[in-house]
Amino acid sequence: MVGVLSEEMHGIQKKDEVHLELIESGVDFFRTYADQCHHGKEEDILFRDLAKKRLSLEHKKIMDELIEEHRFGRETVGKLLSAKERYVKGDTAALNGIIGFLKELVEFYPAHIEKEDKHFFLPCMEYFSKEEREVMLRQFDEFDKKLIHKKYRQLVEGFERRR
Repeated sequence: MVGVLSEEMHGIQKKDEVHLELIESGVDFFRTYADQCHHGKEEDILFRDLAKKRLSLEHKKIMDELIEEHRFGRETVGKLLSAKERYVKGDTAALNGIIGFLKELVEFYPAHIEKEDKHFFLPCMEYFSKEEREVMLRQFDEFDKKLIHKKYRQLVEGFERRR
């Protein structure tokens, strides 16, 4: 999705027009998959369990940075959506906001993912026993199962409220 949005950002700069459905899909992807699913598992399960461990200063620092980066991602996605909504209402100046927020996201996520994958997740698994890791994996699986139901239950309830 980061690659697709990067291409869209460059396309907007060239044509001065936005593929609105793509922006909406990108926002949905970041909010559902990146934030609720991926970051949700990290914050609600992994970070919760790591908080019970004696982390090295380096790992504690990285975990705090990741939490702050999750907040940054949420805020930036919200700003992107807000800029898109202003653009839809006729505010052509919001186009620069859309480009700017896309730029922030496509630069942010690859570095964030690299930090997680190469500098945090694997080293942090050493804090857990084999049994603790297995329990965590089951919790991740259960988290995923609940998430998809929650998303679409909220979707249907939203349509029902509109009737």
